[in-house]
Amino acid sequence: MTALFWLIDAVLGFYYFLLIVTIIMSWLVMFGVINSYQPFVQSVQRFLYAITEPALVPIRRTLGRFFPNLGGLDISPIILIFLIFALRVLLRSDIAPLFGIYNY
Repeated sequence: MTALFWLIDAVLGFYYFLLIVTIIMSWLVMFGVINSYQPFVQSVQRFLYAITEPALVPIRRTLGRFFPNLGGLDISPIILIFLIFALRVLLRSDIAPLFGIYNY
């Protein structure tokens, strides 16, 4: 059971890292630091888009109902990072101890 909790925590941590990379890469492309026409950059962007977009679309859809215009600012990655962080804390502090696992 410890391995299962460790695996879930590791996957959430890796996804957290991918979201940070997605945010930083979008900034670098937007400010012209990296060229988005390079084949390697395009392949990395496609990979990150395919991995992160399925989780970001429902958040964007929900945000669109409550905040119709944020001036082009996309805060869905920030909200997803917060949710992943909260889920990891909940997993470590509340869910794992229910199964007798205190350190993993």
